[in-house]
Amino acid sequence: MRTLNLGILAHVDAGKTSLTERLLHAAGVIDEVGSVDDGTTQTDSLALERRRGITIKSAVVSFTVGGVTVNLIDTPGHPDFIAEVERALGVLDGAVLVVSAVEGVQARTRVLMRTLRRLRIPAIIFVNKIDRSGADPGRVLRAVAERLTPDVVPLGAVRRAGTRDAAFVPYGPGDAAYVTGLAEALAERDDALLAAYLDGGPALTHDRLRRALADQTGRARAYPVLFGSAITGAGVDALLAGVEELLPAADPDPDAPASGTVFKVERGPAGERAAYVRMLSGTLRVRDRVRFGPLAGAGEGAGEGAGGGAGEGAGEGAGDGGGQVGGEREGRVTAIRVFDRGAAGPGAALPAGRIGTVRGLTGIRIGDEIRQAEPSAASPGAPPALAVDHARPVRAPGRGWFAPPSLETVVVPARRADRAALHAALTELAEQDPLIGLRQDDERQEISISLYGEVQKEVVQDTLAAEYGLHVTFRETTTICVERPAATGEAVELLGQDGNPFVATLGLRVEPVPPGAGVSFRVRAELGTLPLYVYKSVGELAETIGGTVRETLRQGLRGWEVVDCAVTLTRSGYISPMSTARDFRLLTPLVLMSALRRAGTVVCEPVHRFHLEVPADTAGQVAAVLGRLRAVHGDTARRGPWYELEGDIPAAEVHRLERRLPGLTRGEGVLETTFDHYRPVRGPAPVRRRDGRNPLDREQYLLHVARRV
Repeated sequence: MRTLNLGILAHVDAGKTSLTERLLHAAGVIDEVGSVDDGTTQTDSLALERRRGITIKSAVVSFTVGGVTVNLIDTPGHPDFIAEVERALGVLDGAVLVVSAVEGVQARTRVLMRTLRRLRIPAIIFVNKIDRSGADPGRVLRAVAERLTPDVVPLGAVRRAGTRDAAFVPYGPGDAAYVTGLAEALAERDDALLAAYLDGGPALTHDRLRRALADQTGRARAYPVLFGSAITGAGVDALLAGVEELLPAADPDPDAPASGTVFKVERGPAGERAAYVRMLSGTLRVRDRVRFGPLAGAGEGAGEGAGGGAGEGAGEGAGDGGGQVGGEREGRVTAIRVFDRGAAGPGAALPAGRIGTVRGLTGIRIGDEIRQAEPSAASPGAPPALAVDHARPVRAPGRGWFAPPSLETVVVPARRADRAALHAALTELAEQDPLIGLRQDDERQEISISLYGEVQKEVVQDTLAAEYGLHVTFRETTTICVERPAATGEAVELLGQDGNPFVATLGLRVEPVPPGAGVSFRVRAELGTLPLYVYKSVGELAETIGGTVRETLRQGLRGWEVVDCAVTLTRSGYISPMSTARDFRLLTPLVLMSALRRAGTVVCEPVHRFHLEVPADTAGQVAAVLGRLRAVHGDTARRGPWYELEGDIPAAEVHRLERRLPGLTRGEGVLETTFDHYRPVRGPAPVRRRDGRNPLDREQYLLHVARRV
């Protein structure tokens, strides 16, 4: 049977979870439709989700429609939990983007649609809540075409909108205007259809046009639009039929070499990890021995930004006698649960195309690829391989499709004695959400976490209390800045030189690179000076020293992470057999920070791009407030009774603008913001307190590592 991994995406309160319930009911999985308000839905299982009526964690349910098994992933709509959406995107074959027929296209809707288009993920747009008072399907359809994509194809009309009896009526072969409009829309992107259309269109039958629509939808070139109500069920049968007909279900080979990708990790009651795996090819079985590690082709970013999880996971070992092999880890699968008909149940195998949870792989992390470590009976002698759709960007789940969190706060335990337990608990939460970005200041005994917004604080607080029995408060939220090199700087430490206790010579150069280029490391030292008896190859040396370079750059001259720079190994020397890899690792931070000090850095703050729609008579007041919040105006346009304003605003001021906007615009203003870039801070540069050993203080650093030298 073919499989389809389907995501339900939307702005908060557009009706995603209610639509998921209705789809499960229509597919015969549940007998009664659960209610978000009553806390009886299948996918909102957390107590806080039920209490607040919002989705916080992605949830998976499965059902069958026609000849397709659909693994449906219900994702959060609140912007504070965008990381959950990001991880789901990595395993989707298609999506349903839900838009409210009352509120219309909202801020997060636009961000999600831009991401779907950029990743070329096929999608159907479902306009929900046609039964609600104030529903205006025509207005919303125009807004979808103007603000989301012009490539929309409406597949029906709404009758009695805004009433309990609202209904969706699909267009059919007998609707001449629909067939003509469909032919015109599809012919723009299909030369064969265009030729047939220009010939008078006798060959353009309804069936041919629907096949062409399915083809263009599958290639993310057309976006069908359906209307309905998750509460009354109107239009839901048409949506199910559209999912089966128009979105590209896969027919993977269960006998190919086993390969899958991890997009979510949870802890079980006994503390064991359960990895949510989407199988790309082959079949994973209980007792199979597997290798797992960063997704092949994911690039350097796949191993970064894990909030401390990378080091922790690598140190745990691989379980069941396993170990680390070439940067990967090994382990044996001890249990599998497969999602089927709305729930996960025990299974002996997880076949290609399906989603399930896998246990027994100690140290497994979000973004890891799982592949077979030894041939299976189904494919004797076959080497493991990763099946990837090369038409789409290859990236580990949750790596850079959305902006990183730009806020952080200190978590304070109610009892000082709970500090160790708090660190352990937050480390586990960071495994489940790598963008938490855990930081510990041992000197001040403080733990900081990264955030997208204030609602996330409540979730962390509730989770710590409910699952770990820890009660915490938070310090004031602050903005996370970055540092960029201001110029080029070089430094060298010579073997035997006074003040260098390490048996190594090392020279490094730091150079600025264009914004967004990231951090790179390269070797330009002469081969004869490299201690290859220690590292075995230049690549291994570059990987080891490069890893230390990236770790050191997590705290620059003023304590912020250093980005957008190229670091070059310019000089190296050693004494055989006295020099060791440890000498080079411990010397690297001293040389690197000396070079960075000579280059200097510029502290930059995160800046969001904003789009504002406000009543025309309030535009002047809003513009004045924007000026006081250090916003930089861009385009301004008058559209009837509305003004649209665009520009840049520091991330630190976004929350203040959100609080002021309702009062300025009588509650009618609509604000959309998304991270855009970093810009130099005006005035005195903020300083972030450093944690751990400090290579900027040579004496303190050498005392810290003296026991290892």
